[in-house]
Amino acid sequence: MNNSNQSPLHNRISHSRGLLAISPIVVFLAFYLVVSLVIGDFYKMPIAVALMIASVWAVLIFRGKPLAQRIEIFSKEAGSVNILYMIWIFVLAGAFATLAQKVGAVDATVNLTLKYLPPQFVVPGIFIAACFISVSIGTSVGTVIALTPLAVQIAETSGGDVAFFVAVVLGGAFFGDNLSFISDTTIAATRTQGCQMNEKFKANLWIALPAAIITLVVYLIMGAKVENVAIVGDINPLLILPYLLIIITAVIGINVTIVLTLGIVAALLIALIEGYALLDLFGFMGLGIDSMGNLIIITLLAAGMLGLIKALGGINYLLQCLTSRISNYRGGQVCIAVLVSVVNMCTANNTVAIITVGSLSKQIANQYGISPRKTASLLDTCSCITQCLIPYGAQTLLATQLAGIAPAQPFQYLYYPWALGLMVALSIIFTRRNVKKSEK
Repeated sequence: MNNSNQSPLHNRISHSRGLLAISPIVVFLAFYLVVSLVIGDFYKMPIAVALMIASVWAVLIFRGKPLAQRIEIFSKEAGSVNILYMIWIFVLAGAFATLAQKVGAVDATVNLTLKYLPPQFVVPGIFIAACFISVSIGTSVGTVIALTPLAVQIAETSGGDVAFFVAVVLGGAFFGDNLSFISDTTIAATRTQGCQMNEKFKANLWIALPAAIITLVVYLIMGAKVENVAIVGDINPLLILPYLLIIITAVIGINVTIVLTLGIVAALLIALIEGYALLDLFGFMGLGIDSMGNLIIITLLAAGMLGLIKALGGINYLLQCLTSRISNYRGGQVCIAVLVSVVNMCTANNTVAIITVGSLSKQIANQYGISPRKTASLLDTCSCITQCLIPYGAQTLLATQLAGIAPAQPFQYLYYPWALGLMVALSIIFTRRNVKKSEK
């Protein structure tokens, strides 16, 4: 790992070759974001088509290898262990979400929430719940699975904007992903920089907590516009159990695949007690799995395309360009922040981005006197900001798929990552160089 991270410092990549290597990202953004913004409709240009065009472009520009070998590289990256594990989560999430909706578990849980929570506190309540759950379980994906269906149903019941409610869940989910002791991003950041988790937590807290408070104030103001919502139907306590089980087992820290499996089993048993036929329930699960087909295709295309970018030297070129412009202590921090953010854009995985640039970031930190806890904090925070904002990140894709909206629709309501970015910028501007020798 260290050699790959150091390579851009020793094996120079020409600008023409480097720009060509990262051009598939530009092609994708041009066909999806730019076209969608120009026509003012994010449904007209499917993200899967944009990724397919960018993937074909990535294969075409990969010179020096036979076509079969280029496709093999694409397929190997698309079929990596991490991607297939994510697809397992998508399949289970689709089966549970549709099953819970069809048997009335979502309606029952939403009605119970609306009964005891004043309308003006529904939006901030969802954000706080997402923050708490994500801190507890250490995964933004698990939080998205647990809360998105409830948030969507509340939005529809109250006449609110579904994209806005999805953005509320995403913001809270990444709050915990950035702070939790058991988050994989926290583990990767602290291990690559050689600092204690509690030290990184303290550094992160001064950045993430003010950002969350700013976001909460915004949601309190916006939530005041939510009108009284009439509860439709009776509240069946039994139907609430599947979601209660999902949240409790997730908070305990059980693996997300086991959490979803337990939720499916609980929903099946309760539905059978309520009089549903078993084959009908299997049909509901099948519909949920089918609904994840587009999301799975998007994930495979994105992983394969990004794998080709890496094989072309695109990531090494970005590392080379960014590390050549450091001049001082604050410049080193800016470089680390931009470094992990750009690589995250090229990998669509914040943990992988941290691991990729971890060794190089440590070199930069040592050279310019940046403490390990500060470096770990920058890596974790900035990768989470980017992961939350890109429309092809797993969390956004999953949340929008469950909500039935376009991946870019929540973007305008993602207040938390922008507030977090502001706090990161302020922390770089106003921090002083004060590093102990033991930290160098």
